[in-house]
Order: sequence, then C-alpha cells, then structure tokens
Amino acid sequence: MTSPFRDDPAPAPPSGCPAHRAGDQGGREQALLDALDDLGPDEPGLDELPVTELRRLHGPAAEADPAGLYEQLRAEYGEVAPVLLHGDLPAWLVLGHSANLTVMRTPSRFSRDSRRWTAFQEGRVAADSPLMPVIGWQPLCVFADGAEHRRLRGAVTDGLNGTDRRGVRRFVTRYTAELVEEFGSTGRAELVSRFAEHLPMLVMTQLVGMPEEYGPRLVEAARDLMKGTETAIASNEHVVASLRRTVERKRSDPGPDLCTRLMQHEAGLSDEEVLEHLRVVLLAANETTVNLIADTLKMILTDERFRAHLSGGHMTVPDALDQVLWDAPPMSLVAGRWATGDTVLGGRRIRAGDMLLLGLAAGNVDPVVRPDLAKPLHGNRSHLSFGSGPHECPGQDIGRAIAETGIDCLLTLLPDLRLAVPESELTWTSAWLSRHLVELPVEFTPRQQLPEAVAAAAAATEAAAARPAAPAPVERPERVERVGPAEPVLEAGPLPGPRRGWWDTLTGWLRR
Repeated sequence: MTSPFRDDPAPAPPSGCPAHRAGDQGGREQALLDALDDLGPDEPGLDELPVTELRRLHGPAAEADPAGLYEQLRAEYGEVAPVLLHGDLPAWLVLGHSANLTVMRTPSRFSRDSRRWTAFQEGRVAADSPLMPVIGWQPLCVFADGAEHRRLRGAVTDGLNGTDRRGVRRFVTRYTAELVEEFGSTGRAELVSRFAEHLPMLVMTQLVGMPEEYGPRLVEAARDLMKGTETAIASNEHVVASLRRTVERKRSDPGPDLCTRLMQHEAGLSDEEVLEHLRVVLLAANETTVNLIADTLKMILTDERFRAHLSGGHMTVPDALDQVLWDAPPMSLVAGRWATGDTVLGGRRIRAGDMLLLGLAAGNVDPVVRPDLAKPLHGNRSHLSFGSGPHECPGQDIGRAIAETGIDCLLTLLPDLRLAVPESELTWTSAWLSRHLVELPVEFTPRQQLPEAVAAAAAATEAAAARPAAPAPVERPERVERVGPAEPVLEAGPLPGPRRGWWDTLTGWLRR
C-alpha cells in the first residue's frame, strides 16, 4: 500500500495547525528538486510513453465500468496513471486522495490555465474535439490563476454568498410539491426524468434572477446539453440567449439575485463576463445537483441500512448525501490542471505543459484513506467531490440545500416511496467526466390532496421566512488526514443532531 504524500516529501499540514505556519518553503522546493533527481534520466515523460500501452478514458470499454478501470490503473501505476483522451491525447489521471489534494491546493505547480497544455501549443487538438467544450480556454474564473482568478472568483463567491438560504428552501419546497403534484395521483413515477432533472434548474433560474416562464424551457435545454444530443449546440445557444436577455433586463430593473450582484460587484465585471459566469454557475449547478439527487434517492430506496435508519430517525438526509458524495460523486473527473514546470507527483515525472485530470471518484475510494468501503462516513466531508484549494466549488452549499430539501420534501409528500423494479434492472450511462442514473422507477400510495399539500408547504415556508434568520453555520472542519506508519483513515465526525424548525411543522402537517 502506498503512503500518502509520497509525491511531496514535505507535505503541507492542514490549514490552521501550528506546523502550517512554520513551513519552510525553501526546504519544500529543495525536496522537490531532490525528488526529480531521484527519478533519474530514464523515467519517461508522458509523451514518451507508447500510445498502444495506454488505456483510453472514453469509448464503450471504459464507460462500461469506470470504477473498475480506475482500480486497474491504480494497481498498475499507483497514485498517478497515464491515460488517453479523445484523439489519443495523453494525460495524467490522478487516482490518489492525497495526490488529488496536492494538485488542487498547489496552483503554483498545477495551473488552471488550459493554454499551457502542450497539445494545444503544438496544434494537436482538433477544433471539433469533444474536449473543447470542457477545456477550451475562456476568460472565466475556472480558467484563471492569481490576481485575475481572485477578481472573478471573488465576484462569484460574494454573489452566491448573498443568496438567502431560506429563499432557496422556499423555492425547492414549492417546485418539489408542484412536480409531485403532476404524478402524485398515479401512484407511479420515474424520478430521474420527472423530478431530479427538473428541480435544480427550476430553482437556479429563480436564484439567478430569470423570469419564471424561462424555467421549463431551460430545463429541457439543460437536459439536452447533459445528454450531448445533436441539438446540444442549439440548446446552448438558447441558454446564452436567455441569460443575455436577463442581463439586459437587470440593467434597468435590478433585484435581489445573482445576476444583479455580479453586475454591481466592485470587481467591475463586463456584461459578457457576467453572462459567462452565470452560464457556468447555472449549468454546473444543474449537472451536479441532478446527479446528487438521483444517486441519493437510489441509495435511500435500495440500501436497507439507509432506509431503516431514515425511517427510524437515526440518520438524516444530510447523512445520506455525505455518503453519496463519497461513493458516487456527481462528477467522476474534473479536467484539468496543467503543470507550470517539471515536477513530481505520485512518483511520476510530470513535464511542463502536461495535463492532469482530477480523479474525484477514484480518490474518494483510495484504500489509503478508506480501507473499508463498507464503513459509513456520516458527517465526514473530507471527500473530493467539491474539490479543494482556490478552485473549490463555490456553490456547494446551495447544491446541497437543493438536494437535501428536495429529497426531504419528496419523502414527506410520498412517505411510502419504493422502487418499482428490482435493483439489478437499474442502469447507468457513463461518459469520461460523469456517470448518470438512467431511470429510477418508483411506486407509492396515490395522493389525492396534493394541492392542499402545496398550499401548506407554501404557508409554512413563508412563515419561516418571516422569522429571524438562524445563526450562520459554523465553518466546515478542515479535512482530516493522518499520516504515519499505521494505515491512515479519514475519521468520521459526530452524527448531526435532529433538525428542528419550520420543516418539522410542515412534515407534521403532511403526515397527519
């Protein structure tokens, strides 16, 4: 079994501990140079490896069992493995939990600027490559480093932090009840296409500041983009056109929404920068939250441990979300990072301009930190699903709130929800970046009085909004990592206590 931080002989301790303040940057740089020397001149670089010996991350074989492929690569290469992307372009796939954190937290060594990629500079990436929508450079915070990243990211973070969390839950409760009302009287539903794929976009359009009538068509456009159909380009154009109209309208009619906050931010974003960052937020939040909702519902409905605990009150929906974020992250891979100079990671020689893929799914099951995958991880948020470092997902709390409240409300409206087919019949579709549950057919006792439930949900949330805001949540604990001769394991935090407040009032009414 490999040891954590083997790529970095002088690992940075967690932020906040005394050793973190006492780190010797000069010593770390010297240790890195020593590690490069230790590899020797015969250690091949990425472009020197025979293409015929490398595995592809795309295609039927890879997409049939991504998790199995990651474990094969881990067994053969360790924490960092060479792989092939579309067009047989080589890249490094980071498989280790610790190695992923090193890449995420060290922008001086691993940049987010895709223009550094050697394949781009040598003209080896076709203009119509499937990689371009993901890694083609744009003037966005996700492709920026340093001062420009701080300017753009600061505006996005401040804009998202200005979102009223009670308002998020109001919208989620309303749209969940309305979606359930559409199928609640039938006693059957398919929850991916009729619930999970609708809820996040309906909520996000409200938070962005778009007119309510935009919601249904944007849901369809987002679903089309997710599936990569022949009309995906037209769907993207619809999203951009809708956002452009929103930006133009907010210039004369500002409001308490993300669009207005970005336009008025002291960072001085141009209208085009506002539009493009809204597009990233809208689509990224939708994609990841759809997967999080679908996979969490699947786990709740098929895993007896979770179903029993939820029914008995010993486990909350946030606990289930945490477990899913460990076992089935909404994005399996994140592309990418680019080496700013020659360096070492996971015992591999990384050359300047090499591309690295963050293996979130693989890192979350790294045996160094999770030797027992069956052990529950309630309350432990040391997973990689939202990233870390300067590019950590800024909207993760909103995504969790949408998923948590939506699932909680769904289970309240349909308390006897159950899977309508054997679990073995559930299928997934995979691509190189993510894995999607295709369908989740369910049965339940038909509800004939859902309009009253909708009214009660609206009344309860409006009453909650009128009460004083709850104290701000405490800062999330730093990732727990232990390094030593014993096998390091990420320790689970304490179980959260029972939740109280407006939601108890609502659920009590609905379950009478």
